[in-house]
Amino acid sequence: ERKAEAFEADLREKGLDATKVLCGLQGLVAVSELAEVSQVMAGIVGAAGLLPTLAAARAGKRVLLANKEALVMSGELFKRAIAENGAELLPIDSEHNAIFQCMPFPHDGRLESLGIDKILLTGSGGPFRLLPLERLQAVTPDEACAHPNWVMGRKISVDSASMMNKGLEFIEACYLFGTEPGRIEIVVHPESVIHSMVAYTDGSVLAQMGNPDMRTPIAHAMAWPDRMDAGVKPLNFFTLSGLNFERPDPQRFPCLELAQRALEEGGTAAAVLNAANEVAVQNFLDKVIPFTAIPETIRYSLDHMTVAASDSIEEILAADAESRMLSNQYISNSFMQSGIPAL
Repeated sequence: ERKAEAFEADLREKGLDATKVLCGLQGLVAVSELAEVSQVMAGIVGAAGLLPTLAAARAGKRVLLANKEALVMSGELFKRAIAENGAELLPIDSEHNAIFQCMPFPHDGRLESLGIDKILLTGSGGPFRLLPLERLQAVTPDEACAHPNWVMGRKISVDSASMMNKGLEFIEACYLFGTEPGRIEIVVHPESVIHSMVAYTDGSVLAQMGNPDMRTPIAHAMAWPDRMDAGVKPLNFFTLSGLNFERPDPQRFPCLELAQRALEEGGTAAAVLNAANEVAVQNFLDKVIPFTAIPETIRYSLDHMTVAASDSIEEILAADAESRMLSNQYISNSFMQSGIPAL
């Protein structure tokens, strides 16, 4: 904020009074609501993206949603904001965008009316898919961030390694496509060529395929309902070595069960889950806790917090703050004071 104030003062000295300098959360909310803005790409990682994205929805914008946490935390509240303000919600996450492309449009949001049996949500399994379980305790942040297919930021890379990203996407898909958890199946697909699938009641399965490049879903949503050149090379079927599919291992990926539990509990449970995960991942990246302590921290917060209603943004943010405090306390008591090394 001090830099922003100094920059604005410098602009005034040079007679550039028409230029405004915005910063922080209020600045993000302000640009999301600008009258001349038609589309808002929500790509801020974590809970920090919730309020600006919600502001865009309330301002009636076309919201291109790459931030999982907005829907994970606020769910029905966010969907109501979209509906009541004439906004438009298009998914950018490669998996949700793939599902979106495999569904017929227009539709009323009910899978039954579309003849859809289930949604198949794919994920690569990350860098530790084949690592012996006993070695997970000692993996490093750099190893967790070395994704085999995608180039991503460090937080989302760790989420991919734990498959918490898939757990968050599972919750997001339920809200995006108006379906119950039992109609979404998570499938490990190591090659990341099929980005998700939709199975229909007549036995058909539609899959969206392509090279793992985020420019494709971004271009699809920005041009919707048309198409634009994303600069991505088309998939070369003659060089593919094969496509493999596996069930996720619950012992290797306990974060999946925790995400499904949070969705079932409802209310603010998903906000608790997300906040605890953000705290745990940051502490892992800072080499305070081992990789295996990420699900332990999340489970502790879910076990020790009372789930409240999520009817207002204030209740959601309060749950987020309490979960962060509880998670930090757990890490401090279990790892920092005990002298147990993270790595």
